[in-house]
Amino acid sequence: MEFIPKQEFNLEKIADSGQCFRLKRLEPGHFRLTARERCVELTERADAWVLDCPTVEFDGLWRSYFDLDTDYAALRAAVPEKDAYLTAAAKFGTGIRILRQDPWEMLVTFIISQRKNIPAIRACVEALCVRYGESLGREYAFPTPAALSRAGEEGLRTCALGYRAGYVLAAARLVQTGALDLGALASLGDAELLEALIAVPGVGAKVASCVSLFGYHRIAAFPRDVWINRVVREHYRGRFPLYRYKGFAGVMQQYLFYYARYEGKNVTV
Repeated sequence: MEFIPKQEFNLEKIADSGQCFRLKRLEPGHFRLTARERCVELTERADAWVLDCPTVEFDGLWRSYFDLDTDYAALRAAVPEKDAYLTAAAKFGTGIRILRQDPWEMLVTFIISQRKNIPAIRACVEALCVRYGESLGREYAFPTPAALSRAGEEGLRTCALGYRAGYVLAAARLVQTGALDLGALASLGDAELLEALIAVPGVGAKVASCVSLFGYHRIAAFPRDVWINRVVREHYRGRFPLYRYKGFAGVMQQYLFYYARYEGKNVTV
């Protein structure tokens, strides 16, 4: 077993932050996470989260995946007190971390996410994994590009993807044939990465920003969905001060998103 202190790590908040859809809440304080063809269960204790994995797996995968070596308290310290809204959001969202997820999984997931709420996205991703992913015992791996290519558009539509099925199929074929090398994109600068992602059918600026942030850990990315647009319009007169958070605006985006959705509410969805 391994332990993650709770001071800067809150899995309940991460689960509802709109970045990861393979984090399954088995019961309050007990999750199963499937990522990179591995499964791990995490259980909340008084001062830490307990992971049911050996040290070698924790050090080789989960430490990086949960971005445990980044000092999020230092990033929050950049928020000026005069920005009352973001100050409150950062405090409310303390414990959220930007997960280092697989670019292929993020590309498909955020293509699917368009015009869907979080529970619907989870359901679609789960259906894809169960039908087209390899069994890992307790769960299923995320499907490979080859598996989704073989499924075809009709097969993908059975997972409630609707019109997005064609876009997912196109992306799968691009990656399978090598026309889109997701690994090579990691060497691009932030602007070039966004440009390359937007060239994929069905990927606009918002989806590309999400893939950059959650799939490539480009924490300068600042995805703007309806929640963020509303916050920027109502609290920043339409212009969020990105310059103030150069290089880590994506962390602030997560605080704003989570606060806008769940402040004053029961955060279990």
